[in-house]
Amino acid sequence: MRRLALAMVLAGGMVAVMATAAPAALAQETPPGGTPAAAEKPVPPPKVFTARLQGRFGGQGVPYTVTAGETILNDDAGEPVAAIWSTAYVRDGVDSAKRPVTFVFNGGPGSASIWLHMGLLGPKRVAVPSNADADDGAAPFALVDNPQAPLDLTDLVFIDPVGTGYSRVVGKGQTRDFWGLNQDRDSIVRFMRQWVTANRRWNAPKFIVGESFGTTRAAAVADALNEGGQNMALNGLVLVSQALDYAGSTSTPDNITSFVTYLPSMAAAARYHGKAGQGTDLKTWVAQARAFAVDRYLPALFKGNRLPAAEREAVAAELARFTGLSKEYVLRSDLRVMVPRFRKELLRDKGLALGQFDGRYTLAEPDPVADRPVLGDAASEATESAYTAALNSYLGEVLKVEMDRPYLTGSDAVSQGWNWRTAPEGEGWEPSYVNTARALSDALRRNGRLRVLVANGYYDLVTPFFDAEYTFGRHDILADRVEMAYFEAGHMMYLHEPDLDALLAAIRAFLVKG
Repeated sequence: MRRLALAMVLAGGMVAVMATAAPAALAQETPPGGTPAAAEKPVPPPKVFTARLQGRFGGQGVPYTVTAGETILNDDAGEPVAAIWSTAYVRDGVDSAKRPVTFVFNGGPGSASIWLHMGLLGPKRVAVPSNADADDGAAPFALVDNPQAPLDLTDLVFIDPVGTGYSRVVGKGQTRDFWGLNQDRDSIVRFMRQWVTANRRWNAPKFIVGESFGTTRAAAVADALNEGGQNMALNGLVLVSQALDYAGSTSTPDNITSFVTYLPSMAAAARYHGKAGQGTDLKTWVAQARAFAVDRYLPALFKGNRLPAAEREAVAAELARFTGLSKEYVLRSDLRVMVPRFRKELLRDKGLALGQFDGRYTLAEPDPVADRPVLGDAASEATESAYTAALNSYLGEVLKVEMDRPYLTGSDAVSQGWNWRTAPEGEGWEPSYVNTARALSDALRRNGRLRVLVANGYYDLVTPFFDAEYTFGRHDILADRVEMAYFEAGHMMYLHEPDLDALLAAIRAFLVKG
């Protein structure tokens, strides 16, 4: 949802949207104009809370210890600069030295790990309507057991980057040291090495599960772990709703790539809502959409105003057939239907807008003439309250966490203050689409044991599944170590209970392979 995902596609392109505004303490660290405050933040002793619990996972009774708390990160000079909040689940009664450990984070940038924690991998999860036919309503929300969570197979460490959850800068740290593509990567690398050292897990198999921007981060982290004098080889990456090369997930007028990569997802959503593809099964329908997108649509877009009139009419007719929009609308759009407009136009006759994070969801819209949704994302609105309440309830009632500040599930301050620059300050740098796919390619070549599982939702209108195929078919990524999995839901495919089960089964099988 908006708090976990890489971005929402708005008028200007990829613009990160977070659900929760930053508290005053965070907002004051970066005054208007982006200049961080010089005042040194205090370094209070880290707060740590532990609980001994037991559950049943994978058919086994598993006793485990939960450690929820702060880890102080130091800079290269040994000065404390950040307190990173994490929640670690470690199985009791086993030799942990060689037991697998999986590090988990969501995206944003500016999202805490709540979504994978309370929706997919944690021992408890929040139950929300599975069929996208209702919102989450109001409290109380149901916190239920998650018996297929992989705690029987691996320990789990959920990480909240600086500015999310309870994580914050301390001491001489500044938000600019963490709120950036390279800076974020380096802080997660530092945290992982520190956790592994403190818990004596250097010789244990290690995995990462990331979602959305968390996959951007995961690819960069996987490669960076091979450097810095403390090489740490990972066994596997699970990329949920991958976002490695943003060219295929940025729906803007001049980005031809995006019109091609988003089309099969639009076709899937149109079929789901009865506007296209009726009488054809989903997999066949999206296969037809893929073929049209590459073989006919892309050449037509490339020709632009040189496209002959007859060919333009034929392509428009096919585009209308796949998207469920009228041929007239497609022609008025110059064969370029951006995702926000598609979400508004498909069910305009019913006064509904589609969700972007999951095209199955709809939301009644107050403005019948707007060219794009005005109330935000339908899928986010349908689940956000439940996740927030469940996480806070779990921390307070089960883990007995007591903190002097709120747990930020998402932060506008982080997303708005993010530095996407990849070159060091002082070096020339021309903005381009974010791309960490090459980092993954390098990591796979440096580490012959590293494998990748990519989970894709057919109805994801943020990070489309065809973009995953496009990305992993390029950038010299070693295809024989990449597994693609598809689900009949959206960005958070685990909202749909049949796909929750299927995704957990795929992750469990991936972990067993080692």
